[in-house]
Amino acid sequence: MSYASKRRLHAFFIAFSILLSIIGFSYNVWRLEVTERNSTVRTASFELLKELSELEQLIYILHYDKNLTDGSPRRGWIKVGLIKDLSPLAGEEVEVMSLKLMDVWSENWTYIEQSQQATDTVIATIDETRSSINKALTSLH
Repeated sequence: MSYASKRRLHAFFIAFSILLSIIGFSYNVWRLEVTERNSTVRTASFELLKELSELEQLIYILHYDKNLTDGSPRRGWIKVGLIKDLSPLAGEEVEVMSLKLMDVWSENWTYIEQSQQATDTVIATIDETRSSINKALTSLH
């Protein structure tokens, strides 16, 4: 094998090694970004599910127990606001549902203590929001 052909072979291996390194590094960066995004969605989703459960409990206390202290609508506003603020971290569909929840809450919060229909409407929207969160969680890679 001549010196020139050895040199070409050596250059080929160098170029191949560089290309392989770039591809490997690019994949690693992409995978880390996906993992970080999935972690963010999971953490936000679990926190959202917790807040939705607490809001549902607050509604039941207000409606069925007529307890304005533990079922204070002010606490409900805080929960709904936190849900709205966390929702963009869990995905677009969850964000849309949290905005719907905010609208439904703002239309019905004054009637929850007396009205079964208002209570059912808000609870149904909470369930829809939960469903969108579960869908976001199952779609993670």
